[in-house]
Amino acid sequence: MTTLFEAARACLDAASVDDKVALTQRYAAAFARGELTVPADAPAPEPIRMPGRPGKPTLVHPRELPRRGLGSVQGRAAFIHAIAHIELNAIDLAWDAAYRFRGLPPAFHADWVSVANDESRHFVLLRDRLRELGHDYGDFDAHNGLWEMTEKTAHDGLARMALVPRVLEARGLDVTPGMIVKLRELGDHATVGILELILREEVAHVAAGSRWFRWYCERAGVDPRARFRELLKEYAGGYLHGPFNIEARLLAGFDEDELAALQAES
Repeated sequence: MTTLFEAARACLDAASVDDKVALTQRYAAAFARGELTVPADAPAPEPIRMPGRPGKPTLVHPRELPRRGLGSVQGRAAFIHAIAHIELNAIDLAWDAAYRFRGLPPAFHADWVSVANDESRHFVLLRDRLRELGHDYGDFDAHNGLWEMTEKTAHDGLARMALVPRVLEARGLDVTPGMIVKLRELGDHATVGILELILREEVAHVAAGSRWFRWYCERAGVDPRARFRELLKEYAGGYLHGPFNIEARLLAGFDEDELAALQAES
C-alpha cells in the first residue's frame, strides 16, 4: 500500500474493531514517516457508504436507547459504551475526511490522519475500562447519527468541516465536563482520567474543523459566520442544545460572535 487514500479506505472498510484500530495506528505512523503519498492524479473517491462495522452493537434510533443513571455499574458501563461508540465512529469520520476530500493542502490530510490516530487511542482506553466493568464493546445498543451526517456532507468539504467537527463533535466539549463532575462524585476516578484526556484532545480536533471550515470559506469567498448559520438551519436543526462550554469552544476556534449566536438560537 503506497497512498494515503488506499490506507484510509482500508481503515474505513475494516469491520473488526481490533483491525480498525490496528490499521489506523499502523497507517498513521507510516504517514508520519512519509511512507504514504497523496497523489494529485488519484481517481475520484468512491461514493460514500457504511464503513466496516462489527455485528454488534445493534444500531437503533437514538430515542430507542434506554436512559440509565451513572449510580450503578451497569449504568456507568452503558455510558462508557456510548462514548466508545462515538470514538469508534470518530475514527471513520477522520479517515473519511482524509479519503474523500482531495486537491487540498498537505496539512489537511495530516490533521485528519492525526485525529484518526487520537480517536483510536481513545477507543482503546474506553474499551479497556468497559472490560474492567465486566462488559465489552457491542454489549449495548448504539445509534448511527454521526455517520448519517457524514453521508449528508459527502459532497461538500465546507459543510463537512462545519457540521461534523463543529457541531456533532463539539457537543462533547459541552457535556463532558458535567459527566466528569458526576463520575468524580461517584469515586470513578479511572473513567474521569480517560474523559479528561479525551476532552483535552477533542478541543484540538474541533479546532482542526474550525481551521479548515474557515479555509474553505475563504477559498469560496463566503463569510464563515453567515455560512455556518445557514448550514445549521439546513442540516442541523435540533442538534444544538445549551449550555455551551464557552472556554473550550473558544479554544476550539469559535469566536465570541458565533457563540453568542449559538446561545441565542439554542
